[in-house]
Amino acid sequence: NMFLEHFTCSRLFIVALSFAYFSKALSGTYMKSAITQIERRFDLSSSLIGLIDGSFEMGNLLFLAVVSHFGAKLHRPKLIAVGCFLMAVGSFLTGLPHFFMGRYTFDTVIQGSMNDSVYCVPVCLCMIPSVDCVRDSSSHMWIYVFLGNAVRGIGETPVTPLGISYIDDFAKAENSAFYIACLQTITLLGPMFGFLLGSLCASLYVDIGYVDLETVTITPKDARWVGAWWLGFLVSSVIMLLSGIPFWFLPRSLPKQGEESKLPPSTPTQDGTENSDATSHQAMTLAEIAKGFIPSLKKLLSTPAYFLLLCGSLLKFNSFIGLLTFKAKYMEQQFGQSAARANFLIGVLNLPVVAVGIFLGGLLMKRYKLGVVSGAQLSFVTSFMAYLLLLLQFGTKCDNVQVAGLTVSYNGTPGVVYNGNLWSECNRDCSCLAGEWDPVCSDNGITYTSPCLAGCSSSTGYGKNTVFHNCSCVLSSSAPEGSMSVILGQCPRSRECSRSFTSYMAVSVLSSFINSLGTTPGYMVIIRCIKPELKSLALGIQTLVMRTLGGIPAPVYFGALIDSTCLRWGIKKCGGRGACRMYDSDMYRVIFLGLITCLSGSSYFFIIAVIVLLRIQFRREGDTTTGQPPHSSLEIELQTPPKTTEPLNTPKEIEVHTPKEGEREGEPEQDNSPQTQKDTEEEELSNTQGERTSDLSRTRSQKEEVEEMFDRREEVTPDAIPPASGSKEEEKPSDQANEQAEGEVIVIHTHREKDNPHNLLAEMNHTEVEAEGLQG
Repeated sequence: NMFLEHFTCSRLFIVALSFAYFSKALSGTYMKSAITQIERRFDLSSSLIGLIDGSFEMGNLLFLAVVSHFGAKLHRPKLIAVGCFLMAVGSFLTGLPHFFMGRYTFDTVIQGSMNDSVYCVPVCLCMIPSVDCVRDSSSHMWIYVFLGNAVRGIGETPVTPLGISYIDDFAKAENSAFYIACLQTITLLGPMFGFLLGSLCASLYVDIGYVDLETVTITPKDARWVGAWWLGFLVSSVIMLLSGIPFWFLPRSLPKQGEESKLPPSTPTQDGTENSDATSHQAMTLAEIAKGFIPSLKKLLSTPAYFLLLCGSLLKFNSFIGLLTFKAKYMEQQFGQSAARANFLIGVLNLPVVAVGIFLGGLLMKRYKLGVVSGAQLSFVTSFMAYLLLLLQFGTKCDNVQVAGLTVSYNGTPGVVYNGNLWSECNRDCSCLAGEWDPVCSDNGITYTSPCLAGCSSSTGYGKNTVFHNCSCVLSSSAPEGSMSVILGQCPRSRECSRSFTSYMAVSVLSSFINSLGTTPGYMVIIRCIKPELKSLALGIQTLVMRTLGGIPAPVYFGALIDSTCLRWGIKKCGGRGACRMYDSDMYRVIFLGLITCLSGSSYFFIIAVIVLLRIQFRREGDTTTGQPPHSSLEIELQTPPKTTEPLNTPKEIEVHTPKEGEREGEPEQDNSPQTQKDTEEEELSNTQGERTSDLSRTRSQKEEVEEMFDRREEVTPDAIPPASGSKEEEKPSDQANEQAEGEVIVIHTHREKDNPHNLLAEMNHTEVEAEGLQG
């Protein structure tokens, strides 16, 4: 019954933790997928939206080190349950500002019922009254998104370090890597569904259910489009709340697999924990727990392999966070994809192959029983191959969209101009607002930032179907017989750009798969290169460093560099710079991929140093631990005894290490004449043969006892071996010869390798062979 109970609890914990990992991953990746929508809804720059995204790691920073150290001594499942509840609260708080903001309005000169209106006229377009700016409640509502994301980060703190250490504590060493690989594989379903949820919400208009969609003149590909970003946070909040329920019913700790039958009887207490000898040591005061924190931290950071691996992982994590945060935006700006389509492709192409790769990586660890060095080498090789594929992405590109005054001149001459002059001879007489962004497309393939700046004087239709006519700027850049009309929206990309996007996705998917093969081996290297009692702290410190020096600054400086490639900024209602409307796609590609390449390439110097250090360390340990006890009795019998300069149990050794006959209590002094010595030697030789024969059964019995000690994996020390009966204090007159032979074997053991029970067993085998030879 006890075995079935612990078996059920262990499986329940793995399932519950997998669901919690799935939920937190879904919530986190949905935040990444909604970055563009939040940026446009609150009119924020990429650097500020990166800071909001980094608030999750700020919440981790506040409590991660404390939870990792103290949590290992407390009730870990219940701490994970509390964390899930906090994550649910944080997700709900993030989506809450939508219900306190007004309806979303975007820059446009189109009215839903307008028909045949004049645009290029010497009058100013209608401006929003200043009173509306005072009433605009969305100016600082992004702070609630920041706080909600930080609360979600606080809630995530106990889930990763305590969950992994809990599994590693009750799982066998050969099963631990497989369990963690399965856990990470199931976890990757969370990001997949997170991006799919982001794709769905991005395709829905932000005020769906409140406005008539027929009056919305923009499409999901437009730079002003904002999807229903708030809806996904409410969905993820409910999922997070459900994922924490099973942890309230799990025990404080579980026995190691294979040792359930050795557990002492336990009784449940009022709080649901078990009151047994196995968990009684957990009842420690906070002062006692805190006392060992600093020494444990010093011991951990003084491990060279762990410290170097931490540095390499930090650089790699920076590149990963930058890629994950702005990958969808890169696909939008570089290849003209909508946010919904970009998130959908990431969810159905990139993430499934990553899940398969992580699972296969864990399977390789289990199938070939890869050690620490082999795991580090596999992780390096796969990561470097993915790095080479990353370099190929520089060649998959699309040209800049031709926008008059920004990437081309009004007569069609190419040339990128940052914050360029949008005025020309063709629109000089028009009273236009230079800050407008309501792009229109002409038949010549050039996009104009607004109908007014295109020199259009009239329009037909309304809403999405509005067509502008008599555009003077279109006439100056096209053939005389060409059309002088434009339609709403940017001009579409060329077919060559579509082929480049297909190549980009193929390289990206292959790179993701190869890189994920080394994820589990690399993760296990961190666990195995340190002492077992430091596992929880090591995972916690690693996560703390990644969050602090990777998760927080990476989105900010990635966003700042991306902002530097902006060609056209939006204008807020009350003035000030809003979200970027158009980027220089060539410079965006160079900066975005170049920064990822530099960070990833720098990390390999540290990883190579770790591999070299581990090889030296394990080679040295292998040279000094050749006499360690094997893991099974079969290995004991197959190993040969260590070579010695002189045979075992020689008369010289017996004479040195056994008491002399003249010194034994109550024994008469012997005659030292030559004849007497000769008779004595013949008598001793005869007695020795008899003693060796009678000692054969005793030696075999002792051999079986030592084998049982190895099977129980208990440490065999000289104190555990019966004392030599040849000593003065314990020697008895009877069975003197047998005791002398027993004393010879054990004294030789304690004199030579008293700390190595395997050498004792090897000498027993040697003695057994000698006795059988004499008996024959």
